[in-house]
Amino acid sequence: MKMPLTKQVYSDKAVPALKKELGIKNPMAVPRIGKVVVNIGTGKILKDAKRVDDVVASLETITGQKVLQTKARKAIAGFKTREGLEVGARVTLHGKRMWAFLDRLLNVALPRVRDFQGIPKSAIDQSGNCNLGIKDHTIFSEIVPEKVQHIFSFQVNIVTTAKNRKEGEALFRLLGLPLAQDEAKREK
Repeated sequence: MKMPLTKQVYSDKAVPALKKELGIKNPMAVPRIGKVVVNIGTGKILKDAKRVDDVVASLETITGQKVLQTKARKAIAGFKTREGLEVGARVTLHGKRMWAFLDRLLNVALPRVRDFQGIPKSAIDQSGNCNLGIKDHTIFSEIVPEKVQHIFSFQVNIVTTAKNRKEGEALFRLLGLPLAQDEAKREK
């Protein structure tokens, strides 16, 4: 199997550049991606079992891995949930599937987003992890838009070993994540 482009970019370009930029001598201390978590809440469509099944099937198609359905830990009357009710679904990707998903996300899906201005730098938290909200699941090439009856959104969390926001930002920039320019730089 061919190595995903994003993993090759990480190995060949990002690691040496991160070592130089951050002043790290040990290659094992260089920030890397640990896992990718894809998460969706099915709270609004709980009553419609067919829609929930469609969402789960689409998520499995996008990630290439079986989906784990999450259950409510406690009952909340305002949200009309009971303890043990399935209220979401998630997939945790590691290894080859993680790199393949990142490759498709960065090189195929994000360029297909309409009016895409880049990912805001605020999507990277203080621990150097990136949290993206995808509003339309049909941006992935695995989904056939003609067969889609309901469009849904989901969250992608890219978890890194970075120690702070600066390291995480450098890692994502070198991997090719399209980070949005600062407002001051855009006006010049």
